[in-house]
Amino acid sequence: MNLSNESLIEAALLTQPEPLSESTLRKLAEPPLSENELADCLAILQNRWQNRALQLLKTAQGWKFQIVESAFERLGSLNEQRTPRYSRAVMETLAIIAYQQPVTRGDIEQIRGVSVSQTVMQTLQERGWIEVIGQRDTVGKPSLWATTEQFLVDLQLPSLGDLPPLTELGELVLPETPDLPKENAESETE
Repeated sequence: MNLSNESLIEAALLTQPEPLSESTLRKLAEPPLSENELADCLAILQNRWQNRALQLLKTAQGWKFQIVESAFERLGSLNEQRTPRYSRAVMETLAIIAYQQPVTRGDIEQIRGVSVSQTVMQTLQERGWIEVIGQRDTVGKPSLWATTEQFLVDLQLPSLGDLPPLTELGELVLPETPDLPKENAESETE
């Protein structure tokens, strides 16, 4: 059986749990596809899968099939895994890192107006959403935090430039205020 390039790429994308890079997809064909030939194959597949429960998407890590939102809601009962819920402290910290990166823990604390607990940072690291990318060249050499590629994948964003404007997030990130009540000035936990 002689498979077309589209069929081969389609099978690879449907059977792999992780997104596949364009380089990997081009090498599936014999001889390897050019960038334009691959683009044509992917366009054919995107058209083929229109108005179905799966859609072909390009992510920060590569190409993958994903369940469309309307089908995901109805299929949710099949998935026993519960979506983790994160505290306000975790979400505020993540938002600051995503929009201000690279930042130090001190930067985060200055913006939030409260100290950041180790639990909050650990939660974000365990999720694979943040990582240390270096140290600031100041006294104490504090770690610089930034979001990861996994953060983009999980939020289905091709790049950080696709984050919604801060104005759409409302008051997720607390404004700087020197007169915080004592209970808010203490260290927060997850």
